[in-house]
Amino acid sequence: MQALSDIDWKNWKPKQQATLLFVTRDEQILLIHKKRGLGAGNINGPGGRLEPGETPIEAAVREVEEELCITPTGVSYAGELFFQFVDGLSIHGIVFTATGYEGTPTETDEATPLWTPLDQIPYDRMWADDRHWIPLMLNQTPFHGYFLFREHVMLDHRIDTRNLPEGNGSTRRFL
Repeated sequence: MQALSDIDWKNWKPKQQATLLFVTRDEQILLIHKKRGLGAGNINGPGGRLEPGETPIEAAVREVEEELCITPTGVSYAGELFFQFVDGLSIHGIVFTATGYEGTPTETDEATPLWTPLDQIPYDRMWADDRHWIPLMLNQTPFHGYFLFREHVMLDHRIDTRNLPEGNGSTRRFL
């Protein structure tokens, strides 16, 4: 597996379902320095795997509460990410944004909060795919991103912003 074209996306089934949620405020974005798990040591957005019976938006809010001790408000759907790793790991990620929060962002054993100006996002300290879809998210352009990785190296990618499959851009299915 060296390219996205090597993957049968029509029949692709992820091994994991996950979320990311980015709070933006006053021309800044709340990122985290991830301390453990997949991507430990990188800068990312808060998020994680869905628990049984949980909707994606419930998981996204829970993960922000666990990682940063805040409750996001004004949450909305932004896009979807489809990750295939050559070692067999596959993840479907649903991305949300929030316009506010309650509480005080606090460091936990999972993450250190990091407010960053929107024009200074540290892409060189993030997963390679982030620079391709985060600008779309910030511009409120719905997207589907497809990525092939070998460990932390991105081998191939594609971003779709038009003609998304019926139902996949619907906020209702995630609430």
